[in-house]
Amino acid sequence: MESFVQLLNNVLPSLLQGVGVTLQIAAVSLLLGMAIGLPVGVGRVYGPRWLQRALAAYITLFQGTPLLIQLFLVYYGLPDLGLTLGRMEAAFLTLGLNSGAYQAEYLRGALQSVGEGQMTAARAIGMSKWLAVRSIILPQALRLVLPAWSNEAIAMLKYTAVVFLIAVPDLMGQAKILSSRYFAPIPIYMIVAVFYIVLVGATYLLLRQLERKLHIPGLTGETH
Repeated sequence: MESFVQLLNNVLPSLLQGVGVTLQIAAVSLLLGMAIGLPVGVGRVYGPRWLQRALAAYITLFQGTPLLIQLFLVYYGLPDLGLTLGRMEAAFLTLGLNSGAYQAEYLRGALQSVGEGQMTAARAIGMSKWLAVRSIILPQALRLVLPAWSNEAIAMLKYTAVVFLIAVPDLMGQAKILSSRYFAPIPIYMIVAVFYIVLVGATYLLLRQLERKLHIPGLTGETH
């Protein structure tokens, strides 16, 4: 027990630094994914057919291939095309593009769940299609998509673990370094698992509180 406490004291500062990097990657990637997913989701529902097909191809690419392959292609493949990214930038871009594909599909489902009669009514009073989407449909869809987006935020905390493979000093990256330094992989990875459980649990509670705060009684996804 005493040796474990000593090990914990030795590794805790580095693991806390890793937590900071993990949270930074997750936050930036989610925001980038949101910036991508919002127009992609809207385009998938209301864009012209050629645009819908192009956006569907992007979603299929990032949903249909492993995240690790995407990360390696961005970090090791883009330099062959003349674009070299740092480790953090590659992590942001890969996770952001991947998250954007999933967020776009969540938003598409939320947009399609808003009653079609609302668009009909908006057009009947003289609104253009895009004004109706921006002013009436999209605000409702953003509330409806929050539970699915919350799941994406929680998953993102775990997705960040792959970036240690390109030497990003996140929580997993620090764990790898410390395991080699102290020759104690099992207790160190057990500590890391506890960190992830705490991070995921805290994020879950915060997002559920946000859902309750933004919930509007009677707002549902009925399509009639």
